[in-house]
Amino acid sequence: MSDIVFDSVTRVFERDGRDFLTLDNVSFTVNDREFVAIVGPSGCGKTTCLRMAAGLEVPTSGRVGVGGTPVSEPGPDRAVVFQQFALFPWKTVYENIDFGLRSKGANAASRRERITRQVDLMGLHGYESAYPHQLSGGMQQRVAIARSYVLDPDVLLMDEPFGALDAQTRIVMQEELIRLSQKNPRTVLFITHAVEEAVYLADRVVVMTRRPGTVREVIDVKAIRAAERWDRFERSEELMDQASFVHLRTRIWRLLRSEHEADGEGALISTGGGTT
Repeated sequence: MSDIVFDSVTRVFERDGRDFLTLDNVSFTVNDREFVAIVGPSGCGKTTCLRMAAGLEVPTSGRVGVGGTPVSEPGPDRAVVFQQFALFPWKTVYENIDFGLRSKGANAASRRERITRQVDLMGLHGYESAYPHQLSGGMQQRVAIARSYVLDPDVLLMDEPFGALDAQTRIVMQEELIRLSQKNPRTVLFITHAVEEAVYLADRVVVMTRRPGTVREVIDVKAIRAAERWDRFERSEELMDQASFVHLRTRIWRLLRSEHEADGEGALISTGGGTT
């Protein structure tokens, strides 16, 4: 099992001698092989949640567990994909994907087989010898995802992975992620500012309040996806025009809009594919 459990998690940061409460009593679960997206106003602690699941930060109080084990440090069962591609510019596509496998001490034949499989899966065939600067943003992010998938992690943690892409490439990458999730399911925790992206990708959407962040509501997208047979739509734009999709998007946007209005700050959330 590779579920992710947040149990009464609070996170306090110290800055300039003062304590700042970022997360307050956050509880939710990402079930085994479930895709959950978190949306919320800027500064509400979305990325902090992901970093705690990755073992890059620890709660001030409460517990974060993966697969029934408390998380205290990074581990091979979890892979992180950030918004910035974080590829080694001096390494080729093949070498970037190979890096983690080589670090784990996998033998050459096993590495070659696993890399070839990921190259084919991510549509990178023919680019194995290319360097990151020779690739588009979308291709670079495919390499970053392949580098995570090749390690065969139980859990994939994605922090606005498509936020730096143009709108057209972002849609293509969203479709690719759905295809990958169907062919090779993982437990996924996905952070985004874009409501439409969350509804399109996720089985459930966790809506957070403004800072200090806590869970305001959890929206079950999967049940509506099944009831409305969203899988019959071949193109994302056809799905996004459907009344059930628009209703969910509007419902989440209204929750976030009420947080924005209560906060009194500038625009923090996007209804579509980009961020604000």
